[in-house]
Amino acid sequence: MGYSYASQLDALNHTLSDLKGDINVSFEFFPPSTEAMENTLWASIQRLKVLHPKFVSVTYGANSGERERTHSIVKRIQSDMGIHAAPHLTCIDATREDLKSIARDYWASGIRHIVALRGDLPHKGYKTDMYASDLVTLLRNEGDFEISVAAYPEVHPEAKNAQADLIHLKRKIDAGAHRAITQFFFDVESYLRFRDRCVAAGIEAEIIPGILPVSNFKQAAKFSAMTRVHVPSWMQKQFSGLDEDPTTRQLLGASIAIDMVRILRREGVKDFHFYTLNRAELSYALCHTLGVRP
Repeated sequence: MGYSYASQLDALNHTLSDLKGDINVSFEFFPPSTEAMENTLWASIQRLKVLHPKFVSVTYGANSGERERTHSIVKRIQSDMGIHAAPHLTCIDATREDLKSIARDYWASGIRHIVALRGDLPHKGYKTDMYASDLVTLLRNEGDFEISVAAYPEVHPEAKNAQADLIHLKRKIDAGAHRAITQFFFDVESYLRFRDRCVAAGIEAEIIPGILPVSNFKQAAKFSAMTRVHVPSWMQKQFSGLDEDPTTRQLLGASIAIDMVRILRREGVKDFHFYTLNRAELSYALCHTLGVRP
């Protein structure tokens, strides 16, 4: 006979005896494309607000419609929700004057934290004369922004190799970025090795691990294929046969994410960035179990 729901939660809590709730969390959201998705977004932000995140970030698309939604959402989070908002800002399909104007508008709205990114190329062969390091420099010249940038423990898909990718990260930090937030990963060792390589390269900025709690394995596998994130074989086996069992998927996803945080906390990591996919339930449950509570 398998574990009951209650006994599974009890076993999960026993693995957390070494956590004291002494971690900081932040959350990522994306602009909704429908009214129903927008309602879900605001309900999720309201739900997670009580956990006092250090900030919440909002992703940013290259097309003007999604950009405007990002601007609107970020300003509302900052003004109505009382949470520090950190909008993503990308170089792709924007002039330097466009970027300066956006930065000034954010500053005037009280937003002081920006996640500076190059952005996804719209098509193969697209040429850009700006990179994330250039955007960091531009933002530093426009205001005393707190700036986060992206990092890739398993190497950016477009990088020539791991060393070249590390050089790009160092350029961003040297340009004035305060921290790096990683792409999600499932192999904790990949993050720890990457952090060691950053230290060896002279990168002293904090490298915040990005955690993707998984409740839909097929979706997570699709994301992983797009970003070349390794999905361990043990993880595939654990989710096998659970396509029609969302409750067990939630429990399993929570268990995996909590184990990751537990190991990383033992390795000295204190800040964690959760990719919510605009849903609060799993992230809230994780944080509550980890001791991050209202």
